[in-house]
Amino acid sequence: MKAFLILEDGTVFVGKSIGATGEIISEIVFNTSMTGYLEILTDPSYAGQAVVMTYPLIGNYGICYEDMESAKSWVGGYIVKEIARRPSNFRSEGSIEKFLIEKNIPGIEGIDTRALTKILREKGTMNGMITTNENFNRLEIIEKLKNHHSTNTMNIVTCKEKENLLSKDYKTTEAEQARSGLKVNPYKTGKFSIALLDLGSKKNIADCLLKRGCDVTVYPAFTKAEDIIKDNPDGIILSNGPGDPKEYVDIIKEVKKLYDSNIPIFAICLGHQLMALANGGNTRKMKYGHRGANHPVKDLKTGRVYISTQNHGYVVEGESLSGSIVEPSFINVNDRTIEGLHYLGKNIFTVQFHPEACSGPQDTEFLFDEFIQMMEVSK
Repeated sequence: MKAFLILEDGTVFVGKSIGATGEIISEIVFNTSMTGYLEILTDPSYAGQAVVMTYPLIGNYGICYEDMESAKSWVGGYIVKEIARRPSNFRSEGSIEKFLIEKNIPGIEGIDTRALTKILREKGTMNGMITTNENFNRLEIIEKLKNHHSTNTMNIVTCKEKENLLSKDYKTTEAEQARSGLKVNPYKTGKFSIALLDLGSKKNIADCLLKRGCDVTVYPAFTKAEDIIKDNPDGIILSNGPGDPKEYVDIIKEVKKLYDSNIPIFAICLGHQLMALANGGNTRKMKYGHRGANHPVKDLKTGRVYISTQNHGYVVEGESLSGSIVEPSFINVNDRTIEGLHYLGKNIFTVQFHPEACSGPQDTEFLFDEFIQMMEVSK
């Protein structure tokens, strides 16, 4: 069946329908990762977006449900050059096409994803529609696309109620067991209690804490700071999530209260942006964002460069924050944007990239160890 991708600027791509049939409107973004497509499909940060995979062949190692970052898929649509229909991998439980149908994700294959990516790089991220309707009205669709704006994505992706996860119950996955040198539970089980504010959290953030012996309590995004503080956690994690950080005015107010609590805090991606906004900083939308598994970030303390996984369309403006409050800790080697902040006089550090990323580089997973060390010192 034919499928069409219509962009906000009027460009039309013709390909073949994969996954669910029908029609969706989403922001169109591209990801440069060669692997990790299942993690991308199940990352809540992609709510309200359709993802273009720049690598030309997607799905060659199949689907392993154990690797999902959440219980469902969040992308609005999926766009690839070619999809692998005969995966080869001892862990594979099915094809990506089967997964797209199962999760009701519309997709399109067979288009020139290189040309599409160049358009998004040159003109910036824009809205688009995937449709199987051959009789579409291009002008009407363009008008719809110009007026489209994803809202309430936080309400969709966050958990509905508080959940307790115990490190003693954590079981290593087959993938973790296969990775040589991985240390699981190197710390005393249950030594620390962590509050994880779920802004659209990936499963592996909690897993990185559980396998280090921390008990984790997951809180819905709109939980009051007082309710978290009264539970007396040893540390707080602010997770990743979707959307424009400036829209979450109520959450920003609660983040400021958490900042004032003197409880150690580690914030990732959207959490990093919200912490900056809570302290008088500013964020801006990037032209096409950082989405991929090969972004170099430089540790300003050591000068060492790490390869990181990233997924964000907004960035903190470093000059908007007072030097008496914060200092940069990481920068992006490619475009010099802020990738990490250390809050002076506080047990708080934040990063824009994903240290928990799986699959993807694990160069920066040591930041979870630094968070644990910070809690030990503050006890």
